[in-house]
Amino acid sequence: MTIKLKLELASGQSLKGAPLELLSKGVPIARAVVDAQGQVVFDALPGAAELAVRVDRSILKAG
Repeated sequence: MTIKLKLELASGQSLKGAPLELLSKGVPIARAVVDAQGQVVFDALPGAAELAVRVDRSILKAG
C-alpha cells in the first residue's frame, strides 16, 4: 500500500529532508524523507489500523 502526503508548515519553513515515520499503534511501520515540494511517500503493508506520522522536530531550525 502506498500512502502519499503533502506537508506544509504554517510558518512557511521547509521540511525538505526531514525523516518521518509512519506509526501504527505507536509502532513505526514505514519510514520516508520529505522531498523539496513537501511530498512524502510511505510504502506499508495493507491493513486496518489507526495511523500517525511522527516528525523528528530536532531538524527544524528556530527562526
